[in-house]
Amino acid sequence: MPHLVIDARMLHSSGIGVYLRQLIPFLTRQFEVTLLSREKEAQEAHWKETATIIICSSDIYSIKEQVELYTKIPPCDVFWSPHYNIPLLPIKAEKRVVTIHDTYHLAYKQTLSYKQKTYAMLVLKAAVKLSDKVVTVSEFSKREIEKYTNCPKEKVKKISNGVDHTLFSAGISESEEKTLRNKFFHLPKRYILYVGNVKPHKNLLTLLKAYIQLSTGLQKQYGLVIVGKKDVFITPDTELAKLLQKEPDLERQIVFTGFVPDALLPFFYKCASLFVFPSLYEGFGLPPLEAMACGCPVLASTAASLPEVCGTAAIYFNPLDAEELKHQLEKVLEDDKLQQELRKKGIVQSKKFSWKSSANEHIQLFNDLLTSH
Repeated sequence: MPHLVIDARMLHSSGIGVYLRQLIPFLTRQFEVTLLSREKEAQEAHWKETATIIICSSDIYSIKEQVELYTKIPPCDVFWSPHYNIPLLPIKAEKRVVTIHDTYHLAYKQTLSYKQKTYAMLVLKAAVKLSDKVVTVSEFSKREIEKYTNCPKEKVKKISNGVDHTLFSAGISESEEKTLRNKFFHLPKRYILYVGNVKPHKNLLTLLKAYIQLSTGLQKQYGLVIVGKKDVFITPDTELAKLLQKEPDLERQIVFTGFVPDALLPFFYKCASLFVFPSLYEGFGLPPLEAMACGCPVLASTAASLPEVCGTAAIYFNPLDAEELKHQLEKVLEDDKLQQELRKKGIVQSKKFSWKSSANEHIQLFNDLLTSH
């Protein structure tokens, strides 16, 4: 079998980690796989049983990291990096593939220092130049990569992410809901859900502004649940904190869950009345699809890749307009028939995306590269 070396050092991160954890089991059936990993992954039996592990412990984006990659990457048929932080020194790989999920660091330059912007541009362009093929996860990201790096169109291959339909599926039993509510006893009976991180482009502020504008009746009926730790989202100097200080009574309606294990996340989607994703920039956007797979109605922003991924199964809003989001929240929350329609459409839409299909496209790409001249 061809030898595939994968940079799996981000195996336990939230975004790229999901991508790796879903694809690697399929790849180990078709290739002799070596994983570059941190010490933690090396101790996990299921990875050791299916792949060779090489420990790489250097800090990312460091000179030491580059030297370690150069010295430790073994000769291989294909080297695949699931992130644009690639080996910059020569390696003994017949073919090199990089996945660039998005160009956030170039599109949102205002959040970076001059040094960070320069570094991001140099590394992205190097990743494109040194790779035989660039994989990305949406047509939107494909256009962004071509725009910011001048990468030839034929060099970029779009392979969509998938949904884990064994984990994210519609329907919840009484015992499952009881488990969730026993563990997170402060959950409102009905709630609007947000799943994501605190980075500026996730645009949580617009969601909070829209929620604050809802009628008192709807606020009493529906809490707002934010998956994550409050102190991560809200520090004293943030606009989010200032907003909540002005609305002390409302703060009781907003629940921060703290850490949520992957196994419990589907229950949050299943118990939610509505999922809202106000992001300003996404390369793909997994949470709306996961919500759809769980039968939860979705409100999504019109930005970036989201209309491409969510199709006609979501209600959309301008992510810069809290007033418009408020109206869309009211529209969905006050219309049971519309909610049911969105649930049905969402389940159908989510089934268009699977990790098996994504893995098969990666396998085909790697094999095609090895047979090309």
